[in-house]
Amino acid sequence: MPDQSRPPKRTEKLQLMLDLEELKAIDDWRFENRLPSRAAAIRELIRRGLNTDEFGEPPTDAASGEFRVTDE
Repeated sequence: MPDQSRPPKRTEKLQLMLDLEELKAIDDWRFENRLPSRAAAIRELIRRGLNTDEFGEPPTDAASGEFRVTDE
């Protein structure tokens, strides 16, 4: 019988390409917030982004490479 107190097992992988500046921004945020891993930091950032209405609608006509983690 599955343990109901545990979150579901993660079985899906997600590949994400970042440049060094984007990776540094995530790592800096991770260390400032004392998260245990880069993966945990990315999950927390995604969770926060999905749970807010603070941002406007994303552009629908932009290419994938135009979306960035940091402002240029």
